[in-house]
Order: sequence, then C-alpha cells, then structure tokens
Amino acid sequence: MSGPGPRPPGARSVDQLLAEARERITRVTPAEAARRVAEGAVLVDIRPQWQRAADGEVPGAVVVERNHLEWRFDPESDARLPQATGYDVDVVVLCQEGYTSSLAADALRSLGLARASDVIGGHRAWVADGLPSTGGTGG
Repeated sequence: MSGPGPRPPGARSVDQLLAEARERITRVTPAEAARRVAEGAVLVDIRPQWQRAADGEVPGAVVVERNHLEWRFDPESDARLPQATGYDVDVVVLCQEGYTSSLAADALRSLGLARASDVIGGHRAWVADGLPSTGGTGG
C-alpha cells in the first residue's frame, strides 16, 4: 500500500490546524469553565449522542452536536438557538478530550463570537476535576 503522496501546496496537517486554532482562542480549565458558566456563559457539549450516553453529560450544558454548531450559534442564522443572542455571547465548548472543541471554538470565533473558548482536556478532565456529570454507562 502506498502513502498519501506529497501534501498539496497550502494544505496543512490536522496538527497544524489545531495549533493555529489554539493560537486564536482562549482555552480554559474545567474549573474556569465552571466559573464562567456560573457567571452566565453557555457551556456547549458538542459530543455525539453515543459518547454522552457512554461517558455522561454535564447538567445544564446545551447539547449541539458538532455538525450543527455554526448554524445554532451564528446570531444571524435562522437556525440559531435562543442562547445565540449576539456576537458577545460567552460560549465555552466541550468535547471529549479537548481537541475537537478547539477547532469548534475557532469556528465560532470566525463567525464573530470573539469570546468563544474551549475546555482543556474536555469532558474527561471535567469529570477528573470532580465537576458534575450525570449518567454514562462507562462504555
């Protein structure tokens, strides 16, 4: 089996995309995320249903699977959520381990939500820090 061949001009690896996204966003610890949520930030869990079922959910988090995120938080989208009140909304994105959430928070930043951030270590770090999570089958 042969390799992928040379990378096309201008193409970047996923590691490069992640590093570039993280340069543009603010990342927060689970404790900082919980504090921001207590102060009115919207915690958005972008994990798919099977992952939330297996590992648990954060009470009060808004569930928006990754493939719907931009439509649900663009303040000008007809499909926006009630929480998408404007460009100054404080959104904290949560995924399983803190990788996809960085890319997602950067996409929200590109839409103009400058306060979008993500949780370092994701749901796993949230639970490890003793923050609330319900359900989950441990699978």
